[in-house]
Amino acid sequence: MPVLWHRVSTLIWIVVVLALIGVYLSWTAGRLDRLHSRMDAARAALDAQLLRRASVAQELATAKVLDPAASIVLYQAAHAARSAEEEQREVAESDLSQALRVVFADTRQVAAVRAAPGGEEAAGELAAAVRRVPMARRFHNDSVRAARALRRHRAVRWFRLAGHAPFPLAFEMDDEPPTALADVRVAD
Repeated sequence: MPVLWHRVSTLIWIVVVLALIGVYLSWTAGRLDRLHSRMDAARAALDAQLLRRASVAQELATAKVLDPAASIVLYQAAHAARSAEEEQREVAESDLSQALRVVFADTRQVAAVRAAPGGEEAAGELAAAVRRVPMARRFHNDSVRAARALRRHRAVRWFRLAGHAPFPLAFEMDDEPPTALADVRVAD
C-alpha cells in the first residue's frame, strides 16, 4: 500500500506541475495577444495621425496662402507621404517632416497662413497634427518594444506562443516639428 500511495502522490504532483505550467503558458499567450492588439491599435492611431498631417499639409499647399515654391515642396512631400507603399512609408513621412521644417522655418510663413481667411484654424490644425505624430509614434514604438521583449522569452519561443504573427517592427522616422509652429495655439 505505501508504494501505491507514493506512486499516486507522485502522479498528483506531476499533474499539478503540468497544470501550473499550462496556466502560465495560457496566461503568457493571452498577454502576448493583448500586446499585439495594443500594438495594432497604436499603429492604426499612428496611421491616422500621419494621414491627418499629410492631408492638412496638402490642403495648405493648395490653399494659395504660401509662396509658390513652398507650396510645390509641401504638396509633393505630402502627396508622396499619402501615397507611399508600406516599405517606403518611413522615408516619405520623414521627407514630409523635413519639408514642413523647411517651409515653416520662418515665422513669417506661419504669419502669412494665419493672416489668410480661415488661416488661424488651418495653422492650428497643422500645429496639432505635427504635435500628435511624435506622441502616436512613441505609443506605437512602446507597444512594439513590450511585444518584442515578451516574444524574446524562452517559453514564448519554445512553445511558439506568438503563432504566425510577424515580428513587430518599430516605425522609425524623423518627426521633429517645425519650431515656427510651436507658438501656434491649438483649438481642439
